[in-house]
Amino acid sequence: MDLFTYGTLMLPDIMAKVAGCRPAAAPATLAGYRRTLVRGEDYPGIAEDAREEVAGVLYHDVPDEAIRRLDAFEGEMYDRREVVITSDGGTAGTAMAYVFRPEFRHLLTDVPWDYDRFLVSGRQRFESGYFGFGELEG
Repeated sequence: MDLFTYGTLMLPDIMAKVAGCRPAAAPATLAGYRRTLVRGEDYPGIAEDAREEVAGVLYHDVPDEAIRRLDAFEGEMYDRREVVITSDGGTAGTAMAYVFRPEFRHLLTDVPWDYDRFLVSGRQRFESGYFGFGELEG
């Protein structure tokens, strides 16, 4: 299955730690969603918003075992669902994405998540604060 990512999993090394593999990747965009910070965290969530779009990374042919690991990583706040994405070349297609569940949307802030800011000031905090990578192994 193809998987659209829009936050920490956009980084190939974090994706490899979580998924246990390095799927082929390409830039893509998801229309109709907004990406904002999760309250008190360095990572984002997305929720539907017809006026917005989210730039991210599309991973191709993600194996089932990797999806199991990703589901465990994302946890109960996210729902994996099919979305329509557009590749950098303008081709539309479908992929799965982890969307914030409605019952947890109160945890989304109004602050847009900034990829470059995450690389500079959030990535180290995120990786040092998350100890579960090893627990994702089957």
